[in-house]
Amino acid sequence: MFRHAISPARFFTQVSNELIRHPRLSSDAVRLLLWQMSLPADAPQTLSETAKQAGIKKTAFLRAKRELIAEGYLHEWRSQGPRGWWSTRQLISNVPLSAEQAVEVRDGETPPADEEPAVGEPEGPPVGRHPEENTGENTYHPPGGVPEPLVQRGAHVLAAVSHGERRLRLTGRDVAALAPLAGEWLQRGAAVADLREALTAGLPGQIHSAAGLLRNRLMRKMPDAPTFAEQQAAERAFRPVEPRVAGTRECAGDHVQPRLFRPVADELLCAECRCEQAAGDVSGAVAATQRGVAAVRLAMRGGA
Repeated sequence: MFRHAISPARFFTQVSNELIRHPRLSSDAVRLLLWQMSLPADAPQTLSETAKQAGIKKTAFLRAKRELIAEGYLHEWRSQGPRGWWSTRQLISNVPLSAEQAVEVRDGETPPADEEPAVGEPEGPPVGRHPEENTGENTYHPPGGVPEPLVQRGAHVLAAVSHGERRLRLTGRDVAALAPLAGEWLQRGAAVADLREALTAGLPGQIHSAAGLLRNRLMRKMPDAPTFAEQQAAERAFRPVEPRVAGTRECAGDHVQPRLFRPVADELLCAECRCEQAAGDVSGAVAATQRGVAAVRLAMRGGA
């Protein structure tokens, strides 16, 4: 096999042989990563926009994105604004980063370089890109996010994992902070067993931050979001049901046992009592009319 290569004088990007020959990254994942690394550091282009320009279809894009997250080349952080809009902040790097290293890069610090760089990999700090907060992909969720029953259920799963695995001990504050992410797994249709498996499978020998590791796994392995219709159905399923007596009032009429009715306005009597009252008023008016007619007739006779 003969190979002929001319090094470009300009408009080129340094790529490590390790990345080109990566055994677990598909060609789409590698192309997404290389395309992103070829952009200026302050370019606000998201991965989905890159995929469109590169001609990568949605299914292939989602698969490539999961591969980059799983291998540590892509990290994401989601935050919710006061109006319920979720924004995604992305960090992509030409070398794998741990969750802690990614946070350091995001916050302006540089993680230490590998002691033994791969052949062809430039020495020095890794190069990364992280678009601004509001340039990520936004999806709408109703204010309040995940239904409270799912958040509580997620907290129970995290507490069980913490008690069952000594290396994953969490404080109460850690559980409360991670519970919405675990609840979102359940909202997206994941079973409790799947959530536990994702949190505990293949743990590294040494864990510096249990909360950081679990947060990374919860975000990195998050199942695909449900459709809007599925999300509405899930919210209806966990919406608290009002008791049947809510909004009712006890009738002020004469009943053997207390009778509840649902008033339309500010009425104090039930429909049956109001009908009886109306009938009594009509009969009283008829009797008064009849007495008046009789008195007029009597007066006329006396005058005659």
